[in-house]
Amino acid sequence: MPNKIAIAITGASGSIYAKLLLEKLLRAKEQWQALDVVMSNNAKDVWKTELGNDDYGKYPVRYFDKFDFMAPFASGSAKYNIVIIVPCSMGTLGRIAGGISDDLITRAADVALKERRKLILVVRDTPYNLVHIRNMETVTLAGGIICPATPSFYSRPTNIEDVAATVVDRVLDLAGIAVDTYRWNEGQQQ
Repeated sequence: MPNKIAIAITGASGSIYAKLLLEKLLRAKEQWQALDVVMSNNAKDVWKTELGNDDYGKYPVRYFDKFDFMAPFASGSAKYNIVIIVPCSMGTLGRIAGGISDDLITRAADVALKERRKLILVVRDTPYNLVHIRNMETVTLAGGIICPATPSFYSRPTNIEDVAATVVDRVLDLAGIAVDTYRWNEGQQQ
């Protein structure tokens, strides 16, 4: 069965990650049957600041308001098997770790955890304090995946989008979406 994916975008810095993730998922349409997006108001402001546009609403996906609890991925019966929060603010992480489903973003995460489905949090803040680390531990123990927005440089990226793509490609790998990307030591003679 093709994937049903919910993307949540919070107000943490790192809008480029959300942008690239949406673009790459749209190029991999054969690997999903539903792709839905929910954004916080802060996420929209940060996107405008960081990317210099308001293109976040122009992708051919279904958008849901942050407080629309009638969205399909707000219920386990809709069988969304992947929830990705990118970037994930530490406030959102804390609410998820505390089991507080006060908006559609945290509800989607709660549903993914309770249904034992894939939840990937692309945390962006740095450095971490002990509260952040304990919240990451709690979400990990509950079955979530913490994927810090930490780029790699093995592929020798040459621009900011290439750098950010190293994180996005990792997220896609974690989600089980096939992606053509640099693989460590692939094609090199031993």
